[in-house]
Amino acid sequence: MVVKSAPKKVGKVTHYYSKLKVAVIKILAPVRDGDKISIEGETTNFKMTVKSMQIKHKTVKLAKKGQAIGMKVRNKVREHDAVYKL
Repeated sequence: MVVKSAPKKVGKVTHYYSKLKVAVIKILAPVRDGDKISIEGETTNFKMTVKSMQIKHKTVKLAKKGQAIGMKVRNKVREHDAVYKL
């Protein structure tokens, strides 16, 4: 039997640019390019793979705790939505 671990909270949405479909996320635990994440909130609930992250307009492969990143997202997100690593 395989026991699946619970998703770990890795970030929180602090801003959303609707025209660009980019979320600004405050990182609480490391996130890498290629990680599968879930973004959840009162009216938000979807899963996606991290394909592009930027810090100050420079592409990064790893975001560390305490950093704020810009990430292209599939669907609309809202401030305070939680980001979980699956």
